[in-house]
Amino acid sequence: MIYFDNAATSYPKPPEVFAAMTKFMQEAGGNPGRSGHRMATGAEAMVVEARNAVSKFFGLKDPSRCVFTLNCTDALNMAIKGVLKPGDHAISSVLEHNSVNRPLQKLADDKVITLTRVELNAKGAWNVQDVLDAVTPKTRLVALTHCSNVLGVVCPVEELAFKLREKHPHVRLLVDAAQTAGYVPLDMDLAGIDFLAFPGHKGLLGPTGTGALLIHPRIPSAELRAWREGGTGGDSSSPHQPLELPHFLEGGTPNTMGIAGMLAGIRYIQKKGSGLGHERLIIHRMLEKLSEDKRFTIYGSRIAGDKVGLLSLTIKDRDTAETASILDQAFEVCVRPGLHCAPYTHKALGTFPTGTIRLSPGFMSTDEEADRVVEALKEIAS
Repeated sequence: MIYFDNAATSYPKPPEVFAAMTKFMQEAGGNPGRSGHRMATGAEAMVVEARNAVSKFFGLKDPSRCVFTLNCTDALNMAIKGVLKPGDHAISSVLEHNSVNRPLQKLADDKVITLTRVELNAKGAWNVQDVLDAVTPKTRLVALTHCSNVLGVVCPVEELAFKLREKHPHVRLLVDAAQTAGYVPLDMDLAGIDFLAFPGHKGLLGPTGTGALLIHPRIPSAELRAWREGGTGGDSSSPHQPLELPHFLEGGTPNTMGIAGMLAGIRYIQKKGSGLGHERLIIHRMLEKLSEDKRFTIYGSRIAGDKVGLLSLTIKDRDTAETASILDQAFEVCVRPGLHCAPYTHKALGTFPTGTIRLSPGFMSTDEEADRVVEALKEIAS
């Protein structure tokens, strides 16, 4: 089997991830912060270690502001619904995943906020100036992807963060790093990003059901609303959710085994390095073999260095879902067809409602696999 669907979730995971999860459950599978016995304190020690590791990895100086979440969707909703209040204005783009689109659209439909979506440029990113031009005195939140999950083009979040702080200090910036976390280096403090959301199961090589929301120290917890209320393992006497982070946003028992796997994924990347360079070479190899073939339409930048390891295309007179099914059943190739939970992107590209075929190799993908995928696509095109 050739797995080219790493933009959905990375596969396979490093053996170190499985080993860490098994070891944790065998030796310290208690409930962190809920008891004083060795199993509970062992679990708490692992969570603290993971919180410190994640914070350092993304340039967050205060680890208490690393909030573990169920996934990136959870983290994005936590920020969007925690920040925006009645009468606020939000800015997003047509490149966003439905994890950003839907919560913002619901708030707009309910007349809680007003919403502006900026367009994409020819490369497949949003423009910094377009975002700045959309800011109004009522703008409270800018929620943008670091990289479209359809086009794979990395957007200039550092430049935007600097200019927003300089010109519009009242505006908060939320970055969706679902496709870049673990691949593209991002320092929250240096960049000046207010909220950073990402999953643990993609570029960080951890298990599904993991993620985090990182909150810059300049954002007071009183500025947010609690996403869920419940047990925190401390301050059980209070009738309300304690305001101290991370407990303010971490109600309930965390996914400790998943966090242990996410920590192992980060340690693996720190030891082995990001797979971005390798995956870009794979994409470059495929682009060289497909770009001049008129049967294929390739979307977004054709420069592999502009992108993460992701390539979106359509085949002339071929349905995307049927093509993916043939790739799976006849060639044992796993890809993702369709709209990729990003309908506004596909409307802008003219590929709505059938979408595109998304090819996303991983850190273990080989040149030989890439060539076999290309050969399979050309055979289907014929």
